[in-house]
Amino acid sequence: MPSSQNNAWSGSANLLNDDAEMFDLAPVSLWLEDYSGIRDLFEEWRQAGVTSLREYLQEDLTRVEACSSRIRVIKVNRKTLTLFGADDLAHLVENLGNIFRNDMLKAHIDEMVQLWNGEAQFFSNTVNYSLSGQRLDIQLKGTILPGHEQSWDRVLIAIEDVTERETARRQLADSEQYARGLFEHSPISLWVEDFSSVKRLLDEIRDNGISDFRVFTDVHPEFVERCMNEIRVIDVNHHTLELFAAPDKPTLLRNLREVFRDDMGPSFREQLIDLWEGRIFQRREVINYSLLGDQLHLHLQFSVLPGHEHDWSLVQIALTDITARKKAEAYLEYLGKHDVLTKLHNRSFFVDELNRLERKGPFPITIIVADLNGLKATNDQLGHAAGDALLRRAGEVLSKSIQKPSHAARIGGDEFALLLPNTDEREGLMVMENIEKLVAINNQFYSSQPLSFAMGIATGELGERLEDTVKRADLAMYEAKRNYYAQGSGISQYHVARPV
Repeated sequence: MPSSQNNAWSGSANLLNDDAEMFDLAPVSLWLEDYSGIRDLFEEWRQAGVTSLREYLQEDLTRVEACSSRIRVIKVNRKTLTLFGADDLAHLVENLGNIFRNDMLKAHIDEMVQLWNGEAQFFSNTVNYSLSGQRLDIQLKGTILPGHEQSWDRVLIAIEDVTERETARRQLADSEQYARGLFEHSPISLWVEDFSSVKRLLDEIRDNGISDFRVFTDVHPEFVERCMNEIRVIDVNHHTLELFAAPDKPTLLRNLREVFRDDMGPSFREQLIDLWEGRIFQRREVINYSLLGDQLHLHLQFSVLPGHEHDWSLVQIALTDITARKKAEAYLEYLGKHDVLTKLHNRSFFVDELNRLERKGPFPITIIVADLNGLKATNDQLGHAAGDALLRRAGEVLSKSIQKPSHAARIGGDEFALLLPNTDEREGLMVMENIEKLVAINNQFYSSQPLSFAMGIATGELGERLEDTVKRADLAMYEAKRNYYAQGSGISQYHVARPV
């Protein structure tokens, strides 16, 4: 053989050796495979009338397995053996069923469809398993080598191990799903809002020299309304829809003016003042309204989320419904100042109000003491239920006979008192006459058990102890009481007590 030919042969042999070494030492998993069996199978299916390979394979997954069985592994590199934990090519091929499991069926279908459609390359992201059972997330790229496009007998497969990346992605997705689940199913109302426009408005007036924001909002109350209108609601959770009686999020967001109204203005102003002073985490009690018009007492927690302190673009607001608690507190407060049976004020309120009026007036102050006639006889003859009904009627009459700032109170079993500030004797007598008229009307509806009072009236002037005024009214009431029983009348009696 001529020396020139020897040199050419030697060069070609060296090149082939170099290529083989490069294949074997490549840092990614490489497979050289023979896909000619798949090409032949595709031809059979085309002749049988198959037009959509995806639908054909999805109808019967054994056809996917038929494709896989036609692939012949020619060789793999060292990275492949290491990645899958195989001793050699024979060991790897013997365990291909453990490497390629059901997880990769969908990806394998995608690969086959790409080849069916005439592509010389195919891509997929799928799952393989090492021989020890470890899950491997892989990114696969296959290429029909040049010169083999007609036969598909040489296909190079490159596999990149992306397990670490995909694991991190799944963990992030799981974390986001978990956080979303906590948000959506939280037992309190959660809002995510954008306050960035509010911050810009506050920064603008600060740059214009405003230092006392409270005074500024006193002078410009419209600024508070403007800030409220600049808030953008990003999201709310399911409990928010329930709390505000909204069928869905769009309906709630369209009707926010129905939710935030009336008493919300002063509260939002205080919230703005806190933000102006740098308090980006706040707690306060507020009043909102459901879309049905129900008043909601809420405990609000406001927090600019970490990482958004510079622009307030993400704010979380948590609303806890304290309406029931507020109603209970109001009822307890009511019980502390009212008689449950008659709905009038009780003796404790009467004493406190008497002391307050003595200190602050306004004088003259007229006091009417009224005793319910015949209560004991009603209790003895008809029972306490009948007596309670008579007391309730007394409460109705006395409450209707006055208007604020006057007050009516039950100060004993059958004894009542009316406090009439800024009322002289003449005006007090008019109140008593009004009580007489209301008693007459009431008795028209309850003719079987007539209602009547023995009443005494006294007027205290500035400088007089109101306790003495009460005593005079009380004595006048007893005088009227004696007259009532002396006459044996069912008509109310009253007597006026004047200073001696």
